[in-house]
Order: sequence, then C-alpha cells, then structure tokens
Amino acid sequence: MDGEFSLKTAAAGVLEHLSDALAGFVPRVLTALTVFILGLLLAKLAARGIRGLFSRLKIDELLERVGFTAVLKKFGLQETPGAVLARMVYYLLVLLFAQSAAQAVGLVAVSDAISSFFTYLPNLVAAFIVLLIGMMLSQFAGGAVTRSAQDSGVEFAPILGRSVSALILFVVAIMAVSQLRIDTRVIYMVVQLLLGGAALALALSFGLGTRDVTRNIVAGFYARKVFSVGEEIEMDGQTGVLVGVTALQTLLERDGRTISVPNHVFIEQSVRQ
Repeated sequence: MDGEFSLKTAAAGVLEHLSDALAGFVPRVLTALTVFILGLLLAKLAARGIRGLFSRLKIDELLERVGFTAVLKKFGLQETPGAVLARMVYYLLVLLFAQSAAQAVGLVAVSDAISSFFTYLPNLVAAFIVLLIGMMLSQFAGGAVTRSAQDSGVEFAPILGRSVSALILFVVAIMAVSQLRIDTRVIYMVVQLLLGGAALALALSFGLGTRDVTRNIVAGFYARKVFSVGEEIEMDGQTGVLVGVTALQTLLERDGRTISVPNHVFIEQSVRQ
C-alpha cells in the first residue's frame, strides 16, 4: 500500500509539473505568435509605404538617370531601387519581430543569432554602399577618360577608360572588404608587390623597349593640339596636306599620294605651315 501510494504521489507530481509548464508556455507561445503576426503586418505596411513614396516623388526615375539602377542590376537586383529598399526593410522588420518572438518563447539561441546579425548589419550596409558608390564613380570616371582621350585623338581610348574604371573598382573593393572587419593587410601587401612590379615593368618598357613608340605617341598628342587636318605643312623634308595623325605616324597627302612621317619629327625638328 505504501508503494502504491508513493507511485500515485509521484505521478500526480509529474502531472502537476506538466500542467504548470503548459500553463506558463501557452501564453508565451500566444504572445510570440501575436508579436510575429503584428511584425508581418507592420513590415508589409512599411514596404508598401516606401514603394508609394518612391513612386510619388519619382525617386526611381532620378536614380535611373544618375546610373544607380544600372549599378543595382550588376549586383543581380533587377527591380527598381524603391522596390529593392522596400524588400530589404520588409525582411529586416520580419527578422526584428522574429527576435522578439523568440525571446518570448525562450529560444535564446535563435534570439542571440538574430541579435548578432543586427550587430554586424551596419558593416554589411557600409560595404554595400561603398561598392555602389564606387561602381558609379568608376563608370563616370571611365566614361570621362574615354571621351577625353577620344577627343584628343587617342586610338586606344576605350582601353584606357576601362583600365581607369577597373583600377577604381579594385580600390573600392578593398575598401568594402575592410568595412566587413576582414583583415586586409595581406591584400595590401600583395597589391603593393603587384603595383611595384607593374611600375618597374612599365618603366623598363618605356625606357628601353618601347622608347620610340612612347615618343611618337607623345608627339602625336602634341601635334593634334597644334595642327588641324587640311593644313599644308612641311616636315622632315616632306610637304603636303595633313590628312591625319595616328598614334605613331602623321599622314600627308601630295599629288594623290599618302606620305607617312613618324610623329617624333614634331618635337625633334621644325615643322612649317
């Protein structure tokens, strides 16, 4: 009888404990569901408000004109900037209310993980903004260099523009990585070695192997600024009408024939008009 009584007492204690646990857990679950559903509603309202604001103020059109939309597409974001921002705000608010719901239920690990994400979020946003601005600047600088070089008659203007754009993107990428709290000292060392090697190679190339080519390119740039196509000039003992100045040679036309003269004559000898 004593054993049966103790067994019943133990079972009653377990049932009482379970009932107490359920009595405390159910309200927390209901609270978590309420918080999460409220968060979903607020997130949808916020996203809808952002899209409406961008539409009324025509911010998407303005950002498209300045090239911001094109940069977003390079990241794989095919929507308008307003839609992208609305989607980001929606998911961030959902995560924020999910953290509150996890705290209400007692899921500490989930809550801490979401909290860690929000702690790191400013670094992600900073890196993303640096990349966006950097890509816009690289496009602008590359286009400006290309147009300037084309106006000056440089034949490799597109290559020069792309090189400037790539260089800016490279620097911006390193800046973005540093925003993510990633140690960039090794990257800086490698970059310094590469730039030093490239500078040495260019110095040797221009100083030795391509000295004449470089001299002709510089002289051609000077000639395009001073002389105009259609003028009759005399250079290197040749007289004719200036047809054009290429990267390496000056083309003269006389008696139906085309005469080519190296550009370096412009800076080494007198040229008569």
